[in-house]
Amino acid sequence: GPLSERPLMEVRLGELHTWISTCNFSPQGLLGAVQKAWSSYCAKYIHVRRGGPAGISMLLAGYCLFSYVWNYQHLKQQRWRKYH
Repeated sequence: GPLSERPLMEVRLGELHTWISTCNFSPQGLLGAVQKAWSSYCAKYIHVRRGGPAGISMLLAGYCLFSYVWNYQHLKQQRWRKYH
């Protein structure tokens, strides 16, 4: 099919620049991409018949990582230092 309809994992390295230039970077396009990613995540890990703890644990790990990155400057200033 056309390059713009291929998922990222099927794009070759030489075609990556062209594939990125076909993406829609407007706020509506970015919101649509986030919604598509969230629905595919839920379909694969959350809304399954016999699911395990993988989906929820990935969500929790992502939250922990995001929280750490968000608060890094504050945590960096609060560290205990040996030499002042």
